[in-house]
Amino acid sequence: MALDAVTAAYKAGAAFSRSVPRPVADLTARALSRAAATISTERRMLVTRHLRRVLPDLEGRELDRIVDETFVSYARYWVESFRLPQLTPEKVDFGLSMEGYRHIDDALGRGNGAIIVLPHLGGWEWAGFWFARVMNQPITVVVESVEPRALFDFFADFRRNLGMNIVPLGPAAGGEILRALRANHVVCLLSDRDITGDGIELEFFGETTTLPAGPATLALRTGAALIPTAIYFEGRSGHFGYMQEPIVAERQGRLRDDVERLTVEVARRLEQLIRRAPEQWHMQQPNWPSDFDALEAIGKPHPRPEHGPCSIGRSETLERV
Repeated sequence: MALDAVTAAYKAGAAFSRSVPRPVADLTARALSRAAATISTERRMLVTRHLRRVLPDLEGRELDRIVDETFVSYARYWVESFRLPQLTPEKVDFGLSMEGYRHIDDALGRGNGAIIVLPHLGGWEWAGFWFARVMNQPITVVVESVEPRALFDFFADFRRNLGMNIVPLGPAAGGEILRALRANHVVCLLSDRDITGDGIELEFFGETTTLPAGPATLALRTGAALIPTAIYFEGRSGHFGYMQEPIVAERQGRLRDDVERLTVEVARRLEQLIRRAPEQWHMQQPNWPSDFDALEAIGKPHPRPEHGPCSIGRSETLERV
């Protein structure tokens, strides 16, 4: 599909989701998700590989069922996200219960801001709206830069209209995040995928990969609380937010060693959050080196991450900030 057609497709999906009753949007999205789960062999393979890492005993029909549920959950994410602009803050608040918000209050009371680290799971965008419009809490969200530029701009504008401050992942991100934390704001970092490939090497669900060093580095350099969080779908239309106890981010030695130690702990906490509802983990991209090999083996090669300057992913870059 041409890049401009991809942008048009997302815009059409957003318009359709808002123009029809919710049950119609849900049924349509479910049908499309099941078609995608069948047609997109590479995405189904990747989802299957990821779920086997989380649930190594899954096989056969049970594995197929949970893979299908993952695609359905991803479709729900898009329907709910696209319909958010139509909802009042009262409806959003009614649709979300949050456990552990006291950790945010405690962190902001200390004046150093808070860093929420999340996996690509459930309905995190709902929570972004909730923070911004219900709690009136300034929230900065770092997002991957996607092509074409028109598609990135569409999503960035969409999220800004929900009240979030959107920062593209890249060389300028570190400075913007530091300014947000110094202003005692909340920063949201999706942290279960190392997009640039220059993060910390560690074990994640029993297999070696890398995860971004940015969350740990920022917490160590600013004193901001590091709070692992997930927003789960609950029932037909509800959401449950769960904030874990903050990870203690204290200097014990060299910055690089401390960043590695804390990033390993971030990985363990993300594993805990994902294991609570693995069918809601919307990871449909290669996330371990062996995933790229598997894609090549089926004739669907995927570009491997290139090591490059990313101000929230490399501790040596932030040392200069």
